[in-house]
Amino acid sequence: MRWLVVGAKGMLGQDVTALLAERGEHVEGIDREEIDIADPQACLGVADGFDVVMNCAAYTAVDAAEADEATAFAINAVGAANLARAARNAGARTVQISTDYVFDGHAAQPYAEDAPLAPRSAYGRTKGAGEWAVRAENPDHLVVRTAWLYGAHGGCFPKTIVRVARERGELEVVDDQVGQPTWTVDLADLVHRLVSTGARAGTYHGTSSGQTSWHGFAQAAVAAAGMDPGIVRTTTSEGYVRAAPRPSYSVLDHTALRAVSVEPIDDWARRWAEASETVLLPG
Repeated sequence: MRWLVVGAKGMLGQDVTALLAERGEHVEGIDREEIDIADPQACLGVADGFDVVMNCAAYTAVDAAEADEATAFAINAVGAANLARAARNAGARTVQISTDYVFDGHAAQPYAEDAPLAPRSAYGRTKGAGEWAVRAENPDHLVVRTAWLYGAHGGCFPKTIVRVARERGELEVVDDQVGQPTWTVDLADLVHRLVSTGARAGTYHGTSSGQTSWHGFAQAAVAAAGMDPGIVRTTTSEGYVRAAPRPSYSVLDHTALRAVSVEPIDDWARRWAEASETVLLPG
Protein backbone atom coordinates (compact mmCIF):
# COMPACT_ATOMS: atom_id res chain seq x y z
CA MET A 1 0.00 0.00 0.00
CA ARG A 2 1.26 3.47 -0.89
CA TRP A 3 0.92 6.15 1.81
CA LEU A 4 1.38 9.90 1.61
CA VAL A 5 1.92 11.49 5.02
CA VAL A 6 1.34 15.25 5.12
CA GLY A 7 2.99 17.01 8.04
CA ALA A 8 5.70 14.35 8.05
CA LYS A 9 8.19 16.41 10.08
CA GLY A 10 5.90 16.89 13.06
CA MET A 11 5.88 14.87 16.27
CA LEU A 12 3.20 12.49 15.00
CA GLY A 13 4.26 12.56 11.36
CA GLN A 14 7.77 11.35 12.12
CA ASP A 15 6.51 8.35 14.07
CA VAL A 16 3.90 7.55 11.41
CA THR A 17 6.44 7.50 8.58
CA ALA A 18 8.91 5.45 10.63
CA LEU A 19 6.31 2.86 11.66
CA LEU A 20 4.92 2.47 8.15
CA ALA A 21 8.39 1.99 6.71
CA GLU A 22 9.21 -0.60 9.38
CA ARG A 23 6.09 -2.52 8.41
CA GLY A 24 7.00 -2.64 4.76
CA GLU A 25 4.60 0.00 3.48
CA HIS A 26 5.62 2.39 0.73
CA VAL A 27 5.51 5.77 2.45
CA GLU A 28 6.39 9.26 1.31
CA GLY A 29 6.27 12.30 3.56
CA ILE A 30 5.84 15.98 2.75
CA ASP A 31 5.74 19.03 4.97
CA ARG A 32 5.21 22.78 4.73
CA GLU A 33 8.42 23.24 2.75
CA GLU A 34 7.03 21.10 -0.07
CA ILE A 35 3.36 22.10 -0.03
CA ASP A 36 1.02 24.83 1.19
CA ILE A 37 -2.08 22.78 1.94
CA ALA A 38 -4.18 25.95 2.24
CA ASP A 39 -3.59 26.56 -1.48
CA PRO A 40 -5.98 24.44 -3.57
CA GLN A 41 -3.76 24.74 -6.64
CA ALA A 42 -0.76 23.40 -4.72
CA CYS A 43 -2.75 20.32 -3.75
CA LEU A 44 -3.82 19.40 -7.27
CA GLY A 45 -2.49 15.95 -8.07
CA VAL A 46 -0.61 15.59 -4.80
CA ALA A 47 -2.40 12.32 -4.00
CA ASP A 48 -1.95 10.75 -7.43
CA GLY A 49 -0.44 7.29 -7.17
CA PHE A 50 -1.23 6.86 -3.46
CA ASP A 51 -3.73 4.61 -1.71
CA VAL A 52 -3.87 6.55 1.58
CA VAL A 53 -3.37 10.24 2.33
CA MET A 54 -2.84 10.83 6.05
CA ASN A 55 -3.10 14.44 7.18
CA CYS A 56 -0.97 15.07 10.26
CA ALA A 57 -0.53 18.75 9.42
CA ALA A 58 -2.30 21.22 11.70
CA TYR A 59 -2.22 24.64 13.30
CA THR A 60 -1.88 23.50 16.92
CA ALA A 61 -0.98 26.75 18.71
CA VAL A 62 -4.16 26.68 20.74
CA ASP A 63 -3.78 30.05 22.44
CA ALA A 64 -2.42 31.86 19.37
CA ALA A 65 -5.43 30.66 17.37
CA GLU A 66 -7.70 32.80 19.52
CA ALA A 67 -6.15 35.90 17.96
CA ASP A 68 -5.53 34.39 14.52
CA GLU A 69 -8.46 32.12 13.79
CA ALA A 70 -8.26 32.87 10.08
CA THR A 71 -4.82 31.30 9.78
CA ALA A 72 -5.87 28.32 11.90
CA PHE A 73 -8.95 27.88 9.68
CA ALA A 74 -6.87 28.05 6.51
CA ILE A 75 -4.70 25.15 7.69
CA ASN A 76 -7.10 23.07 9.79
CA ALA A 77 -10.22 23.39 7.63
CA VAL A 78 -9.33 24.62 4.12
CA GLY A 79 -6.13 22.55 4.08
CA ALA A 80 -8.00 19.44 5.19
CA ALA A 81 -10.59 20.01 2.45
CA ASN A 82 -7.93 20.44 -0.23
CA LEU A 83 -6.16 17.23 0.74
CA ALA A 84 -9.38 15.25 0.99
CA ARG A 85 -10.46 16.46 -2.45
CA ALA A 86 -7.09 15.50 -3.90
CA ALA A 87 -7.36 12.05 -2.31
CA ARG A 88 -10.87 11.53 -3.67
CA ASN A 89 -9.75 12.50 -7.17
CA ALA A 90 -6.91 9.99 -6.90
CA GLY A 91 -9.13 7.22 -5.54
CA ALA A 92 -7.27 7.29 -2.23
CA ARG A 93 -8.51 7.01 1.32
CA THR A 94 -8.18 10.05 3.60
CA VAL A 95 -7.04 9.77 7.21
CA GLN A 96 -7.69 13.03 9.04
CA ILE A 97 -6.26 13.51 12.54
CA SER A 98 -8.60 15.52 14.74
CA THR A 99 -8.88 16.42 18.41
CA ASP A 100 -10.86 16.28 21.64
CA TYR A 101 -11.16 20.08 21.43
CA VAL A 102 -14.13 19.64 19.08
CA PHE A 103 -16.17 18.84 22.21
CA ASP A 104 -17.17 21.21 25.02
CA GLY A 105 -15.07 19.44 27.67
CA HIS A 106 -17.87 19.41 30.24
CA ALA A 107 -18.99 15.77 30.01
CA ALA A 108 -19.18 13.32 32.89
CA GLN A 109 -18.62 10.19 30.80
CA PRO A 110 -16.47 9.42 27.77
CA TYR A 111 -17.48 11.22 24.57
CA ALA A 112 -19.02 8.94 21.96
CA GLU A 113 -17.83 9.24 18.39
CA ASP A 114 -21.19 10.73 17.38
CA ALA A 115 -21.51 13.13 20.31
CA PRO A 116 -22.50 16.66 19.24
CA LEU A 117 -19.60 18.97 18.48
CA ALA A 118 -19.48 22.05 20.70
CA PRO A 119 -15.97 23.55 20.51
CA ARG A 120 -15.16 26.38 22.91
CA SER A 121 -11.95 27.58 21.26
CA ALA A 122 -10.78 28.77 17.86
CA TYR A 123 -8.60 25.68 17.57
CA GLY A 124 -11.57 23.42 18.29
CA ARG A 125 -13.81 25.25 15.83
CA THR A 126 -11.26 25.02 13.02
CA LYS A 127 -10.57 21.34 13.64
CA GLY A 128 -14.31 20.65 13.75
CA ALA A 129 -14.64 22.44 10.41
CA GLY A 130 -11.84 20.26 9.10
CA GLU A 131 -13.75 17.14 10.07
CA TRP A 132 -16.83 18.40 8.23
CA ALA A 133 -14.77 19.26 5.16
CA VAL A 134 -13.14 15.84 4.97
CA ARG A 135 -16.48 14.07 5.23
CA ALA A 136 -17.89 16.30 2.50
CA GLU A 137 -14.94 16.00 0.12
CA ASN A 138 -14.06 12.32 0.38
CA PRO A 139 -16.58 9.62 1.32
CA ASP A 140 -13.67 7.21 1.85
CA HIS A 141 -12.37 8.80 5.03
CA LEU A 142 -11.23 7.94 8.52
CA VAL A 143 -11.49 10.83 10.98
CA VAL A 144 -9.37 9.87 13.97
CA ARG A 145 -9.65 12.07 17.05
CA THR A 146 -6.82 12.03 19.54
CA ALA A 147 -5.79 13.95 22.66
CA TRP A 148 -2.91 14.65 25.03
CA LEU A 149 -0.33 13.51 22.48
CA TYR A 150 3.30 13.08 23.46
CA GLY A 151 6.28 11.72 21.58
CA ALA A 152 10.03 11.75 21.11
CA HIS A 153 10.12 14.15 18.16
CA GLY A 154 9.29 17.59 19.49
CA GLY A 155 8.09 19.39 22.56
CA CYS A 156 5.39 17.76 24.66
CA PHE A 157 3.96 17.80 28.17
CA PRO A 158 6.13 15.15 29.88
CA LYS A 159 9.35 16.65 28.48
CA THR A 160 8.36 20.10 29.73
CA ILE A 161 7.40 18.78 33.15
CA VAL A 162 10.69 16.93 33.63
CA ARG A 163 12.71 19.95 32.52
CA VAL A 164 10.86 22.28 34.91
CA ALA A 165 11.12 19.78 37.76
CA ARG A 166 14.88 19.57 37.31
CA GLU A 167 15.25 23.34 37.10
CA ARG A 168 13.02 24.28 40.03
CA GLY A 169 12.92 21.22 42.24
CA GLU A 170 9.13 21.41 42.51
CA LEU A 171 6.13 22.55 40.49
CA GLU A 172 2.34 22.84 40.44
CA VAL A 173 0.09 21.11 37.90
CA VAL A 174 -3.68 21.22 37.53
CA ASP A 175 -5.65 18.25 38.79
CA ASP A 176 -9.08 19.32 37.51
CA GLN A 177 -8.49 18.53 33.83
CA VAL A 178 -8.84 14.85 32.94
CA GLY A 179 -7.84 13.03 29.77
CA GLN A 180 -5.93 10.19 28.13
CA PRO A 181 -2.18 10.65 27.54
CA THR A 182 -1.45 9.10 24.15
CA TRP A 183 1.91 8.15 22.63
CA THR A 184 2.37 9.12 18.99
CA VAL A 185 3.79 5.66 18.24
CA ASP A 186 0.59 4.08 19.52
CA LEU A 187 -1.58 6.40 17.43
CA ALA A 188 0.49 5.58 14.36
CA ASP A 189 0.01 1.88 15.06
CA LEU A 190 -3.73 2.31 15.54
CA VAL A 191 -4.15 4.14 12.23
CA HIS A 192 -2.16 1.47 10.43
CA ARG A 193 -4.33 -1.24 11.95
CA LEU A 194 -7.52 0.61 10.98
CA VAL A 195 -6.42 0.99 7.38
CA SER A 196 -4.96 -2.53 7.10
CA THR A 197 -8.19 -4.14 8.29
CA GLY A 198 -10.25 -2.13 5.80
CA ALA A 199 -12.25 -0.40 8.51
CA ARG A 200 -15.37 1.26 7.16
CA ALA A 201 -15.38 5.00 6.65
CA GLY A 202 -16.29 7.00 9.72
CA THR A 203 -15.06 8.61 12.91
CA TYR A 204 -12.87 6.84 15.45
CA HIS A 205 -11.17 7.79 18.70
CA GLY A 206 -7.42 7.26 18.86
CA THR A 207 -6.53 7.72 22.52
CA SER A 208 -5.11 5.49 25.21
CA SER A 209 -7.51 3.65 27.48
CA GLY A 210 -8.06 4.72 31.07
CA GLN A 211 -7.77 8.29 32.26
CA THR A 212 -5.77 10.60 34.52
CA SER A 213 -5.35 14.28 35.31
CA TRP A 214 -2.51 16.48 34.11
CA HIS A 215 -1.25 16.25 37.68
CA GLY A 216 -1.29 12.46 37.56
CA PHE A 217 0.54 12.44 34.24
CA ALA A 218 3.09 14.92 35.57
CA GLN A 219 3.78 12.69 38.56
CA ALA A 220 4.28 9.72 36.23
CA ALA A 221 6.68 11.75 34.10
CA VAL A 222 8.72 12.89 37.07
CA ALA A 223 8.86 9.36 38.47
CA ALA A 224 10.05 8.03 35.10
CA ALA A 225 12.89 10.56 35.22
CA GLY A 226 14.00 9.20 38.61
CA MET A 227 12.61 12.01 40.75
CA ASP A 228 10.17 12.00 43.65
CA PRO A 229 6.62 12.44 42.26
CA GLY A 230 5.79 14.21 45.50
CA ILE A 231 7.49 17.35 44.17
CA VAL A 232 4.49 17.81 41.86
CA ARG A 233 1.85 19.68 43.82
CA THR A 234 -1.78 20.15 42.82
CA THR A 235 -3.44 23.33 41.66
CA THR A 236 -6.62 24.21 39.75
CA SER A 237 -7.37 25.68 36.35
CA GLU A 238 -8.35 28.97 37.96
CA GLY A 239 -4.69 29.65 38.62
CA TYR A 240 -3.70 29.06 34.98
CA VAL A 241 -6.04 31.17 32.87
CA ARG A 242 -5.07 31.15 29.19
CA ALA A 243 -6.42 32.72 26.02
CA ALA A 244 -8.12 29.49 24.94
CA PRO A 245 -10.27 27.54 27.40
CA ARG A 246 -8.99 24.05 28.20
CA PRO A 247 -11.42 21.12 28.36
CA SER A 248 -11.94 19.89 31.89
CA TYR A 249 -12.89 16.46 30.58
CA SER A 250 -11.26 15.01 27.46
CA VAL A 251 -11.94 11.28 27.80
CA LEU A 252 -12.99 9.69 24.50
CA ASP A 253 -14.97 6.48 24.04
CA HIS A 254 -13.70 3.66 21.80
CA THR A 255 -16.92 1.92 20.80
CA ALA A 256 -16.42 2.53 17.06
CA LEU A 257 -13.03 0.80 17.12
CA ARG A 258 -14.43 -2.30 18.76
CA ALA A 259 -17.31 -2.33 16.27
CA VAL A 260 -14.80 -2.89 13.45
CA SER A 261 -12.77 -5.39 15.52
CA VAL A 262 -9.84 -3.04 16.11
CA GLU A 263 -8.48 -3.09 19.65
CA PRO A 264 -8.08 0.34 21.29
CA ILE A 265 -4.73 1.48 22.62
CA ASP A 266 -3.87 -0.03 26.01
CA ASP A 267 -4.09 1.80 29.35
CA TRP A 268 -2.22 5.11 29.35
CA ALA A 269 -0.05 4.22 32.37
CA ARG A 270 1.22 0.98 30.84
CA ARG A 271 1.92 2.73 27.57
CA TRP A 272 3.77 5.56 29.33
CA ALA A 273 5.91 2.98 31.12
CA GLU A 274 6.84 1.60 27.69
CA ALA A 275 7.34 5.00 26.06
CA SER A 276 8.99 7.05 28.78
CA GLU A 277 12.61 6.07 28.18
CA THR A 278 12.39 6.95 24.48
CA VAL A 279 10.38 10.13 24.97
CA LEU A 280 12.58 11.50 27.75
CA LEU A 281 15.85 10.59 26.07
CA PRO A 282 18.06 13.71 25.99
CA GLY A 283 18.36 15.37 22.62
